[in-house]
Amino acid sequence: MEQISQGKPGWLVQLVHHRSFTKVVMILILLNALLVGLETYPVLYEPYSGLFHVADRILLWLFTIEIVLRLWAADKISSFLKDNWNIFDLIVILSGHFFVGAQFITVLRILRILRVLRAVSVIPSLRKMVNALLLTIPAMGNIGLLLSIFFYIYSVIGTFLFADAAPEYFGTLHASLLTLFQVVTLESWASGVMRPILAIVPWSWLYFVTFILLGTFVIFNLFVGVIVTNIDKANEEDAPPSEVKELEKQIAELKEVLLQIREDQIAQKRQGSD
Repeated sequence: MEQISQGKPGWLVQLVHHRSFTKVVMILILLNALLVGLETYPVLYEPYSGLFHVADRILLWLFTIEIVLRLWAADKISSFLKDNWNIFDLIVILSGHFFVGAQFITVLRILRILRVLRAVSVIPSLRKMVNALLLTIPAMGNIGLLLSIFFYIYSVIGTFLFADAAPEYFGTLHASLLTLFQVVTLESWASGVMRPILAIVPWSWLYFVTFILLGTFVIFNLFVGVIVTNIDKANEEDAPPSEVKELEKQIAELKEVLLQIREDQIAQKRQGSD
């Protein structure tokens, strides 16, 4: 969250950081997504193209007002731009104003659907998750390199072994790479790829089984493990500090002691009355 200046109007600061403000922005983002989706149907878009254009310009200016309010509420422009998500929002919105005209129609359509990604910058939980995913890029690079080597080795072997038996799948190196990508996703790998080759080369099952065991169940799980680890680290960073946790523990113990003392006092009063 941007630093808030003492000199900014109080109503502005409250407005920008109010839950209702965020909800309104989310509704506008969803309306923008619905509008762009409807434009993919020519039967709906062509008769009302002018109306779609007007609605798009209205949404663009509403998003512009939102950015201006957030920028105005920030302490300084530099503090606002420290957040990469704010920079992303500025680029997406300003591009809608700069790229105007028929020659930019394709660029505009792409940029308009990118506005849907602003939902990530609006919702803190999504923003935290994406930031955690970005932290995994260095580790994923090493795993991706390992996966590339693994794919290349099996592609070369597959081309040598099965080029004659299944030229449409293993006739060339790039065809083998594409086939192995299908196999590693487990999409029709048995009925579509392996069994036709198995009918010609009976021992080919060994090639496919080892590839799936190593590629799908080992290397791909490394990706999942890295992502989960970084998300856990992000959650731990947002957790209360250890001193706060210790203080909460002491307060809970103190409440138990006070409750026990009160119970003892009540018991003593009952014994005295008896």
